[in-house]
Amino acid sequence: MGGEVTAMLLRRVIRWFVIVVVAVHGLLHLLGAVKGFGWAVVPALSTPIGPWLGLAWLVVAMLMLAVAVLLARRRCPWWLALAAAVASQALIVSAWQDASAGTAVNVLLLVVAAHAWARTGPRSLRAGYAHHVEAALAQTRQSGFVTEDHLATLPAPVARLLRHAGAVNRPAVIGFRATIHGRIRGGPAKPWMPFTGEQVNVYGPEPCRVFFMDATMFGLPVDVLHVFDRQGATMRVRLASVVPIVSAAGAEMDRAETVTVLNDLCLLAPAALVGAPIVWAPPESETSTATAEFTVGRQVVSATLTIDAEGRVTDFVSDDRLRASPDGRSFVPQRWSTPVRSEGEWSGHRVCREGEARWHAPEPEGSFTYLDFVVDDWTPIEGAPWSTAEDVPSASERGSGTLG
Repeated sequence: MGGEVTAMLLRRVIRWFVIVVVAVHGLLHLLGAVKGFGWAVVPALSTPIGPWLGLAWLVVAMLMLAVAVLLARRRCPWWLALAAAVASQALIVSAWQDASAGTAVNVLLLVVAAHAWARTGPRSLRAGYAHHVEAALAQTRQSGFVTEDHLATLPAPVARLLRHAGAVNRPAVIGFRATIHGRIRGGPAKPWMPFTGEQVNVYGPEPCRVFFMDATMFGLPVDVLHVFDRQGATMRVRLASVVPIVSAAGAEMDRAETVTVLNDLCLLAPAALVGAPIVWAPPESETSTATAEFTVGRQVVSATLTIDAEGRVTDFVSDDRLRASPDGRSFVPQRWSTPVRSEGEWSGHRVCREGEARWHAPEPEGSFTYLDFVVDDWTPIEGAPWSTAEDVPSASERGSGTLG
């Protein structure tokens, strides 16, 4: 916890240092306006400044202060910081003998503008997230309604889960949007990295999962983008939004993320389990577990859910997840579980609110938690995920495995 707090504190210190420096830089520009309008004598400026040039100093001062305020509110566009730096430097050149020291601040502001462009510009991971979310939500979807009849052939624990989750006698759910926060680490001896995240999942014949994470490592921001769609699964990580440190893709990544898609389905969108391409292994005498074999394209993965007497999912365990190397270039099969600590309710749907993810590695690492998360907000996306416009069954054909 100490390392996590230190990383966040360092990131905030760096951010507020930049904000204060830019604000003071803006206030110093007011001296040019004071001299230009003749409001007072300014001994620090020996260069002649007339009213029109004084107006320019005033405008740039306001521009700098606006940049500082927007940086404090995390809403400063890159082009505004760039414009402020260029305009300020033009004035500094006109009064070089007295104001040359301000060049250092403008160089800092150019770095801020470059980072803001890398962070939010068209080639950023954030822009990639927005693009994939737009594509996912643009898919045509059918409406549907879940009834008790749809649960008839499901294992008792799964039917219990759907009733508890608030899925029955409600419109079908095709996916969800969520915001989360938590912490993550690369191994039991690695430092924790705090993060915030946004996620959109849409289920159907071509399920889509898009997850963006803003983490902090050694006081620097780390952008992470996970995408799972018809093209396959990818994971990209950039330090300070600029330096690529992980770029993972391929068959192993597809398999690993298919397990994640199933996990999200069970924990965060259980209502979409109705009609899903899942073969449920018949329980023997056990009534608190259910094993799912989930098929997406050529990927077939399985996991075992533990469901308590009330219908709450308490754990999810799979041996089909693959653990990525630090650079994302290789993967090792490893048991993976996501114990659920608590659930929350949004729009009448009960889903996981707080949980963790664990790797069950061989010694010397052993089992360890590498992810703690809390769901801050969750919104259902309604629709019948496993139906298409071309293949909607009639009412007489509908059963527990098909939405109508």
